Parts: sequence; C-alpha cells; structure tokens
Amino acid sequence: MTASFETITFESVKDKAIIDNLIKYAVAPRPICFASTIDSNGNINLSPFSYFNLMSHQPPICVFSPLRRMRDGSTKHTLDNIQEVNEVVINIVNYDMVQQQSLASTEYGKEINEFDKSGFTPIPSIRVAPPRVAESPVQLECRVREVVALSDEPGAGNLVIAEILYMHVHKHLLGKNNTIQQKDLDLVARLGGDWYCRVTDENLFIVPKPLRSLGIGIDQLPEKIRFSNVLTGNHLGLLANVETRPTLKDPQQEDKYFNYLKLNFEDSPSKFTQKVHEYAAQLLDAGKLDQAWQILLQA
Repeated sequence: MTASFETITFESVKDKAIIDNLIKYAVAPRPICFASTIDSNGNINLSPFSYFNLMSHQPPICVFSPLRRMRDGSTKHTLDNIQEVNEVVINIVNYDMVQQQSLASTEYGKEINEFDKSGFTPIPSIRVAPPRVAESPVQLECRVREVVALSDEPGAGNLVIAEILYMHVHKHLLGKNNTIQQKDLDLVARLGGDWYCRVTDENLFIVPKPLRSLGIGIDQLPEKIRFSNVLTGNHLGLLANVETRPTLKDPQQEDKYFNYLKLNFEDSPSKFTQKVHEYAAQLLDAGKLDQAWQILLQA
C-alpha cells in the first residue's frame, strides 16, 4: 500500500474564501432536507438544507443549519420562523423532488409560500403547526429543543437541534417488519458547486460492521501483505477484519490460477509476489475474502 500524502495547507482566516469553496467538495455527499416552518402570523416557509444530518437515536435528534446571508449577515426566514414558533417538519428529499428543491431555494419574500412556488403539496401535521411535504418519502415532525448561534458574521451557521416526535413514511416503501430497502428511497445528496449525486443500485455496497468480534487489525498482518505495493487500504482493512488470522488449508485445494502463477514466475520471486497480490486484490474486490487469504498464505 503506497500513496503520496503530500498536502497543501490552508488557514481558516487568511484563506477563508478558498476553504469556503473547497470544504463543500470535501465534506460530501450531504443529505438534503426541506425544513417547513411557520411564523406567529401563519406565514409558511419551505427551504432546502444540505447542512443537515441525524445526530442522536435516543432521543431522536436531527440538526440542520440555516446560515446568515453572505451579503449582510442577516438571518433567513427559516430561522426567524423557528424563533417565533419552535417547531419544524424535516422532509427528506429524493430524486423526484430535486429540481423543485432547487427552485424552492430561491429567496422569495417572507409573505410568499414556497409550497406554491415549487409546486409541492402541503399536508397537515399531527403534532406541530408547520405542514408536511406530501411528496417527500419521509417526513419528520420535530420540536426545536435549541438553536445554537455560531456567530453573527455573514455565512455563520445556526444549529437547529430538532427532536423527532413523529416519523411519516410513504406506505409503498415499507416492507416486512417495517423495513426499508435503501435503494427504494432514491435519495440525492449535495456536493460541491452545482454537483449532486444519487443513491442507485450501481453505487450501493455493504461494509460489515465488526460488532460481535474484534478484527485482528492491520498491524497483525504479515509484513509482505501489510507493505504490499498492490493491495490498497481497503484490501488490508478487509483482510484485517477477521477475528483470528487464517491458517493454510489442504494444499490439494490450491487455486488453479495460483498454480499457474507459481509455475510461470517461480524464477522471479518479486514478480510472483506482485502477481499473487494482484490476484488477491481481484478476489477481495469480488467479496472472496477466504480465498484471498489462502492465496496470500501460499505466496
């Protein structure tokens, strides 16, 4: 595993503009929600946020952050509304909503209802005053527990800590035992610039959590594996996430391709090792961890 780790460093005050641009590319993808709020006069606001995430299970807490306006540091309608009525509905945005979501980000006047402008359907909430977005696959009725203002400068965040009271899920998305298939949500996320990404079958993959056992760790891998010029950090992580280091099985069960490599590269140990590691990498990429271990143990 080799890589160049040379960096270029930016300082948060002196290089403020550079960091402001780069950080949106680096801290990504970011899930997107619509926050629907209401003021004390009944004016409704609907605004999208990608500075948003789940922060706690018990109590169930989501946090999103309305930023102060860059031009003058003034607060936006979402924050103003929450300070008057401390309730919000967090509506998850999926691919079918993404263009309307972009339209709703336009800064309309306070008296303008973004539901009307963006074409979304408001439906009553059970517990809170702001309406839900009918088109959203998942809608979270929340009570705002606290707003943490980070500063009064332009672009400063205000962390809205919202406790989930009710979760509404489109019925067709729920399977047996109230489970959801991740791909069925068809979620989108925000990246840097004007870039977005979409969760599809093609870009989903599983990484098992080592919950019931302790992996041996990369430090316990044989040096010829740990310092491989072929195997990546992902490969090493897979190999090291076993409870005990595997042992070599019956040589009669040797892999035919491994035998081919041994026969053709026996006069060049370094080339043989490289080819074996390339083969092991292919096996690991295909999810064949046990077979990859056996190949590496024989090399």
